[in-house]
Amino acid sequence: MQEKGSISIHTENIFPIIKKFLYSDHEIFLRELVSNAVDATQKLKSLAQLGEFKGELGELKVRVTVDKEARKITISDRGIGMTAEEIKKYINQIAFSGATEFVEQYKEKDAATKDQIIGQFGLGFYSAFMVAKEVEIWSKSYKDDTLTAHWTCDGSTEFTLDEPTGEHEKAERGTDVVLHVAEDSDEFLEEARLKAILNKYCKFLPIPIEFEGEVINQTAPIWTKQPSELTDEDYTKFYQELYPFSEPPLFWIHLNVDYPFNLTGILYFPKIKDELQLQRNKIQLYSRQVFITDEVKDVVPEFLMLLHGVIDSPDIPLNVSRSFLQADAAVKKINTYITKKVADKLAELFRKDRAGYEQKWSDIGLFVKYGMLSDEKFYDRAKDIVLVQDTTDKYYTLNEYQEHIQANQKDKNDQTVILYTTDPEAQHGYVQAALDRGYSVLKLNAVLDPHFIGQLEQKLEKVTFKRVDADTVGKLIEKDETTESVLSDDDKTKLTEVYKAAINNEHMQVQVEALSPQDAPVIVTVPEFMRRMKDMQRVGGGGGMQMFGSLPDSYTVSVNANHPVAQRVLAQEGEAGQKLAKQAFDLALLSQGMLKGEALTAFVKRSAELLTAE
Repeated sequence: MQEKGSISIHTENIFPIIKKFLYSDHEIFLRELVSNAVDATQKLKSLAQLGEFKGELGELKVRVTVDKEARKITISDRGIGMTAEEIKKYINQIAFSGATEFVEQYKEKDAATKDQIIGQFGLGFYSAFMVAKEVEIWSKSYKDDTLTAHWTCDGSTEFTLDEPTGEHEKAERGTDVVLHVAEDSDEFLEEARLKAILNKYCKFLPIPIEFEGEVINQTAPIWTKQPSELTDEDYTKFYQELYPFSEPPLFWIHLNVDYPFNLTGILYFPKIKDELQLQRNKIQLYSRQVFITDEVKDVVPEFLMLLHGVIDSPDIPLNVSRSFLQADAAVKKINTYITKKVADKLAELFRKDRAGYEQKWSDIGLFVKYGMLSDEKFYDRAKDIVLVQDTTDKYYTLNEYQEHIQANQKDKNDQTVILYTTDPEAQHGYVQAALDRGYSVLKLNAVLDPHFIGQLEQKLEKVTFKRVDADTVGKLIEKDETTESVLSDDDKTKLTEVYKAAINNEHMQVQVEALSPQDAPVIVTVPEFMRRMKDMQRVGGGGGMQMFGSLPDSYTVSVNANHPVAQRVLAQEGEAGQKLAKQAFDLALLSQGMLKGEALTAFVKRSAELLTAE
């Protein structure tokens, strides 16, 4: 007999919401229906293991077929099946999840059952109506002496349910879901489109998925195995499957925890080098091997978004469409756990193979610094394994470096001064001047280093950073000793005026200083504070930094009173003195890479004139 009725909806007018608005991406209908078919198959396997199904399991797989002419997509399984009464209960009563009831019923008998069931979302089936104008279910239960159940619905709240016999009776247990594709969903009748969806969402489902005669999935991806079962080749091969055009990863972390939450997965450290245009959305989130999303920002800390790989957890709460994560205590615990595992892995590499760790530093340094800047707990775990490199290319931990320089680089206020360069080639003269004093200079030229420097100054006790070209070398690390000037105060004043006239630039602040005769005749510097604010603003220092980025550059021009050039400038009259002063100033600009265009042309011409002058 045929039964007609109305679908029982627990919330008024929810059906059109389910049909049109609940799922933002129409393609996930296939994920939901295939997941349901896998659930049904997993349930049957569980019952067989418990001895409650004693029949032959046979070949267990899910088949997806498309008939473009008939405008039909069919998802078939040989799983647990449903009777007419079960269809009325599980399909017609929206928001009642069959999977949830099944787990409750058998959880005492088999603790593993819950982990084998994907579909704990009672509304997944109805995603079919996003692409179908009519849906049929043909199902036969695994139970003995049950009839085929045939359910039909056209997307309204009306359905028909009967138990056909004869030629229409289903020959074997399982369920066929038949979608009669709507006119506005022609794209889903194309084999290539369906195959792409299956590859995206179903590539690692635990039951074979067959599409047009070909099995498209790996039923036991490597994250479901124990690390002891796997080789390095297995990990690198899987990485190439996930990211076919990427360089091999540096190393990886195999996640496997079952308390206080369930989580498996593999996180890979890619070669990210020194770029801020970082590849995000490279971590794929799965729930029991069903792909959910690659937007994992609530599960994975911000800085770990630089990693690649897979995370699989049944404990990550999802909304009913499984497309968006819901932040809660479980997510925070997972977030904390992943941070700790990453820090532990880095610490292990550092301890076991310091040389290898240093070789990888150019690739992982940005990642570690980003983590320290964005996550206080990660800073605490990484502060002893973050490396800095000096201009001789030697690596140090922060503690090692402070010990290395503390004897020579303490200023008169007992502050340890860490000198650094952002461009060893362009700032070579300043670096060399510091080295000549016996100082050490770090290379801090990575994109995040302006922020990293600021953080270290806050964290490290009595430590300050100065770029080598932020002041004259004697003022970078001020000692109690002083250098006497060979010029009188009147000569200093006169020399200042000559240089001001020669330079003629209000952003160049001229000061005459008693430097070593071996120092350059003129040194152009930018104050450390102003330079650093500009550097931070360039890499995204927040709203408060914007004002510094828009200010004109302000430079200090330090004229060396004890250099022979100072005496020569003073000995010249009028324009001749200014010409020599301008030459010395341009020479200082040239050493900074700041002399360009017309000014550079004038400098070259003036140099030729001075060389040929008697």
